Amino acid sequence: MKNVHVSKHPIVMDKIARLRDKKTSVTDFRRLMGEVSMFLSHDALLHAKVRGARVRTPVGSAKVMKLSHDLVFVAVLRAGLGMMDGLLKMYPEAKQAHIGIYRDEETLKPVKYYARLPEDVSDSLVVIADPMLATGGSAVEAVEIMKSRGAKNICFICMIAAREGLRRLSSAHPDMPIYAGTVDEKLNSKGYIVPGLGDAGDRMFGTN
Repeated sequence: MKNVHVSKHPIVMDKIARLRDKKTSVTDFRRLMGEVSMFLSHDALLHAKVRGARVRTPVGSAKVMKLSHDLVFVAVLRAGLGMMDGLLKMYPEAKQAHIGIYRDEETLKPVKYYARLPEDVSDSLVVIADPMLATGGSAVEAVEIMKSRGAKNICFICMIAAREGLRRLSSAHPDMPIYAGTVDEKLNSKGYIVPGLGDAGDRMFGTN
């Protein structure tokens, strides 16, 4: 899977270790999600396009490089909301989008219930964020939604991915870079990543 990039950063490894720990508080869990997201977005945004420009400094004129397109951060609801804080700290000027998808507990297939996006994303770098890439169904659906709205430059970031989900997403969208904090071996019978960290949304909102 040439389009899959797994973080090897020691700080990411440490923060994910704390996210996995069931004793981690809701407050710390939220903070750690944001911090891991900042590291992952650093890699994802390395391929943003820039253009030359000039700015006036206090002592002269400087040649500089600026982004040549918008950034759009897409949260896959609801757990993806926990990654927005870190992404927006990285680039506060970004536009935000939200896609609501839940997994049918019987069929394990994705069900879309909400999508709110900027009007034009055709020239934007779109970063889709969902902390857990399990079966891959929701991720594939989210990417297809963005492509159907005209997005051409898309990447996907997650904190923990199952190998099955990575294979499915990579196969469905081989042109799209995928950035993961770490990779776990398997899913259980309910489609949850094992060992994973539980339900990221429940742990973030304190509803577990």
